[in-house]
Amino acid sequence: MIRKIWDDVREIISTLCKYKNVDIIAGAVCADHVHLSVAIPPKISISNFLGYLKGKSTRMIYDRHPELQSKWDKAFRARGYYVETIGNITDEAVQKYIKEQSEESSKEDSRSTAL
Repeated sequence: MIRKIWDDVREIISTLCKYKNVDIIAGAVCADHVHLSVAIPPKISISNFLGYLKGKSTRMIYDRHPELQSKWDKAFRARGYYVETIGNITDEAVQKYIKEQSEESSKEDSRSTAL
C-alpha cells in the first residue's frame, strides 16, 4: 500500500511538472517528504509553482487513495516548503545531496523511492 502511494506521488509530480514545462533534474520520494531539484521557466514564480504542485498533487493523491483523507485529516502536505536557488553549487552537487538524502531515508525506511 505504501509503495503504491509513493509510486503514485512520483507519477503525479512528474505529470504536473510536465504540464508546466518544469524539468525535474533530480528527485526522491522519501518516507515523509519529497526532495526535488527542478528547472522552472522564468515566467513562473517559485511560490506559484509550489502552490500548484502541492495543491494539485494532494487532490490527485486523495482521488486515488480516498482513505488518506481521514488518516491525515486533510493535512497530507505540510504547509511550508524549503527553496534554494542553485547559483554557487553545481547540479551534480545537488543531485548528490538528493541521492544521499534518499539513501539516508532508505536506511530508516527501506521503502524510499527515487523520482
